[in-house]
Amino acid sequence: MVEVIDLGKFGDGFREDPHPVYARLRERGPVHRVRLPVPDAHHETWLVVGYEEARAALADPRLAKDATKIGVRFLDEELIGKNVLTTDPPQHTRLRALVSRSFTMRRVEELRPRIQQITDELLDEMLPLGRADLVDSFAYPLPITVICELLGVPEMDRTEFRKISNEAIVPTDSESEYGAFTRLADYLTELIEDKRCAGASDDLLGDLIRTTAEDGDRLSPSELRGMAFVLLIAGHETTVNLITNAVHALLAHPDQLAALRADMSLVDGMVEETLRYEGPVENATFRFAAVSLEIGGTHIEMGDAVMVGLTAADRDGLRYPAPDRFDIRRDTRGHVAFGHGIHFCLGAPLARLEGRTAIRTLLERAPALTLDGPPGDWLSGMLMRGVRSLPVRW
Repeated sequence: MVEVIDLGKFGDGFREDPHPVYARLRERGPVHRVRLPVPDAHHETWLVVGYEEARAALADPRLAKDATKIGVRFLDEELIGKNVLTTDPPQHTRLRALVSRSFTMRRVEELRPRIQQITDELLDEMLPLGRADLVDSFAYPLPITVICELLGVPEMDRTEFRKISNEAIVPTDSESEYGAFTRLADYLTELIEDKRCAGASDDLLGDLIRTTAEDGDRLSPSELRGMAFVLLIAGHETTVNLITNAVHALLAHPDQLAALRADMSLVDGMVEETLRYEGPVENATFRFAAVSLEIGGTHIEMGDAVMVGLTAADRDGLRYPAPDRFDIRRDTRGHVAFGHGIHFCLGAPLARLEGRTAIRTLLERAPALTLDGPPGDWLSGMLMRGVRSLPVRW
């Protein structure tokens, strides 16, 4: 009989700091059967907490991302459409190839001056106040502005979009989650149709509408909606947490903050260590065993759900010595904060560029930055890792 570990029994402490729980699980083995602490649900899954096992699982083609292969459909797929996070080859290969044509390193690098401009403008507004919630005033508006400009989302829609996306990713209950996805689907359908009717536009969504592969393949309307959804959501929710978690970690570790202030060339290492130490995505989205297999010596039945713990893997002491120490000079190569394998995050270069620009500029312009009270609650659920607010002063 397989032991099922109820993560809900750890209460709010698990949401606030799951790392000790993951550490205890790793001591017992790299893979465990767990019951997720989801409101009004008792969903069970296999949770991978060991680094080597997680990295292997992320790249294992026997673990499918397309839940329909085992007869399961998720809310976002039903209402919005398939995307690179919910498909397997050859469909995933096709979708990623079509999107990658418009999401290149060159295009990301071209955004550097605009990202710097947005950063400076936000700080121009925030710094005269003397204190602020870093999330509302800086960490959120920077990435949402960047991704909305990149995709061509009108500025007037962005406040409402934040409310909808927050409820979709970190829902308060199943009813509000359904409503959020319904509104997102309607909004994206209308946005795509408006752009299609308007003709040529130089934004990413316009590119995706026009993109045609050599064989004449194009994204279908539902695929366009699905890709717009994942780019908008993943393109800002994760970066909000990256910026916030980095500043939070630095302020909680004055020695590391002092080292960075003394040598700003360490900013790249600081961003990578934040990704390892307190990455913005706690666990990868579900995978499903397409066949019976073993992970870390544990038998997984065909059809079983598998959740790969990204933050758990990146705190594995067998891979990173003293894993609970925040060290911006650490060699973080191989961390899995952006995933691994064919599903490695398409937006990783953009997130890194925004994180480096935001934190370097903030520290240069606010040399006396410090906490102005306790951080807000940690986000609920097991997908995103970040606080709802971070009061700071300077």
